[in-house]
Amino acid sequence: MKRSPIFIDNLQQATSHILKKVGPQLKIATPLGLGKPNRLLNVIYNEVKNQPETLSLQLYTALSLQVPTGKSDLEKRFLGPFTARHFGTDYPALDYLTDVMSEQLPDNVVVHEFYFSSGTQLYNGPAQRHYISQNYTHVARDLAERSVNVLLQQVAKRGDRYSLASNSDVALDLKDLMDDCGKPFYVVAVVNESMPFLDGDANVAADCFDMIINDGQSERLFGIPREAVGNAEHAIGLLASTLVKDGGSIQIGIGALSDALVNALIMRHQHNQLYLSATEAFSISEQDPLTGKYGGLKPFKQGLFGATEMVMDGFMHLHRAGILSRIAYDDVQLQRLLDEQQLSNPLDEQALNQLLDNHILPLKLDANAIVWLEKFGLLDGKGEIQGRYFYCADGSRFATDLSKQKNRKTFSEYLTGKKLTGGRYLEGAFFLGSSELYQWLRELKGEPWQGLAMQRVSQINQLYGEKEKLERQQRKDGRFFNTCMMHTLMGAAVSDGLENGQVVSGVGGQYNFVAMAHALHEGRSIIMLRSTRTKKGVSTSNILWNYGHVTIPRHLRDIVITEYGIADLRGQCDEDIIKRLLAITDSRFQQSLMETAQSAGKLAPDFTLPASWKNNTPQLLANRLSSFKQQGEFKKYPFGSDFDEVEQQLIQALSQLKNATATPIKKLITLLSVLKPLAKDEGIEKCLQRMGLASPLTLTEKIQQRLIHRFLK
Repeated sequence: MKRSPIFIDNLQQATSHILKKVGPQLKIATPLGLGKPNRLLNVIYNEVKNQPETLSLQLYTALSLQVPTGKSDLEKRFLGPFTARHFGTDYPALDYLTDVMSEQLPDNVVVHEFYFSSGTQLYNGPAQRHYISQNYTHVARDLAERSVNVLLQQVAKRGDRYSLASNSDVALDLKDLMDDCGKPFYVVAVVNESMPFLDGDANVAADCFDMIINDGQSERLFGIPREAVGNAEHAIGLLASTLVKDGGSIQIGIGALSDALVNALIMRHQHNQLYLSATEAFSISEQDPLTGKYGGLKPFKQGLFGATEMVMDGFMHLHRAGILSRIAYDDVQLQRLLDEQQLSNPLDEQALNQLLDNHILPLKLDANAIVWLEKFGLLDGKGEIQGRYFYCADGSRFATDLSKQKNRKTFSEYLTGKKLTGGRYLEGAFFLGSSELYQWLRELKGEPWQGLAMQRVSQINQLYGEKEKLERQQRKDGRFFNTCMMHTLMGAAVSDGLENGQVVSGVGGQYNFVAMAHALHEGRSIIMLRSTRTKKGVSTSNILWNYGHVTIPRHLRDIVITEYGIADLRGQCDEDIIKRLLAITDSRFQQSLMETAQSAGKLAPDFTLPASWKNNTPQLLANRLSSFKQQGEFKKYPFGSDFDEVEQQLIQALSQLKNATATPIKKLITLLSVLKPLAKDEGIEKCLQRMGLASPLTLTEKIQQRLIHRFLK
């Protein structure tokens, strides 16, 4: 349904108008991540908060982002200067989120999220109670059922067009559902000049909105600080990269494991001899059944197509490296010919015959054929058919009857050398990442801009609908990489919550992509996880016998990767699943897990751990990666860091200090160890200055100085 938007340049006036149009009971939907218009949300929230007798607000959203502040004094000393530099001092914090975090929301406001920023709402009673567990693809449906009456979305503007940009995911599906059922629904766009203008479903006209707010202010986008990548992550990324097939498609999430995977794919493509040496160190070769059938070790010739709910930094790096270069076109037969390399791009002299033989073009060109040729850039769109001829804009002509060899030869010569256009190398539903990613997106032009499409999540995260055949062809050899927190020895993945019911993050689109991998011919779902986690200095296995919460049930098990290897679980019996997961478990925990499985009758009583499995240790990883690190590979920050060198040293020292003071006994031992006099060190002095502890005044500051000094040393 087309709308007639009003244009407003004042947030307070906009709020008054929304309340006048919708009424005092607001049910607002606003996108996850970057799509929230923070300043408008703050005005509306505070208006409702200040009028508890007359106004109410139910807010539906996900991934509410907050600038980190730190809990301890040392954390605040470290984060203060960094956040001021990275996020700016004027970043508009979400007022409702501040109150959610302190459990101080007023009674007339309820905030529902379907995905939390990881770990931020653990043991927050109201947030946990009002969390909604949903597949990403069901969000629009469920919001329509709840009769939301307002959508607030941050957009980009170019000329008279608007882009949903960071969030084409839910808005359009929700708008269609609300229009179809005839429910009142007020759609508000807030223009942000910092938002990249992107194409695809996201590219809409003004009549998509009821209100367009543009107060001329540019709001910095929330840049996710890039994480450090350790030995375990690099090992997992390297192993995962061997399962990516040239000419296929790829979906990746965000975080250190994803950075490690992208880094390994670039190494495979650009430094292949070094890559082969690294895979050999991990006992991987092209003769391995999994690598041979589903992956590869050679550089990419056909390239990859990205179909992912989240566009993150990794896709930028893959595109820059020339890997994200397989182009997907909106025509299933054309896509098949290109994938099977029966058709080249640019077109060669055999191209017309292929198009005719496969019934993509008719022997007699008609209006539909001309539209098809124009759509893919083979005609300029300014000509027309007159009688037996098609007349081009430049005055040249060719006969439309291609059953005659002479006419076919003439048109073939015309097409030879022309390049197909209108294809995509990447389709996503939302983007989130570093400030570098946002700058790259803003600077895209020409084919690189046209080739990146922001689409509805209903298209990206599933195969259903009118385009299923096309999407199956585009997503051939699909590799869907996701992460989990824990994995059971019976094959289930734990990704979003704890067994006591506390939600860590959310399901998001993980289930969708796992299910899609099983639905696609030669698609594979690949779950990546670190084999252990360390809390308060104590290491625990992330591979467990059983767990009281599951995100991906074991009947959807597929491939699991830890730093110690790859386990192919698809179609395997319980005993073999257990064996394959034990083989990639940290050796400190294999024996007890094996005995538990045996006592449950799931593993033969006489089974013993092979000697080759018993060396799964952090030291093994360090040894395998050591020589490559000396050559400049497997860096801690493979794509650069948002922290400077001093801050990187401090991160490591603060992490060690946290572990060393995790228990009262450890804290006492650590405090006693810093009583000796401090030695002068220029590097340490810079770190102390950065923390404001170079000249301590109080006893607490003097102790902090000594603690930092010790762990830097």
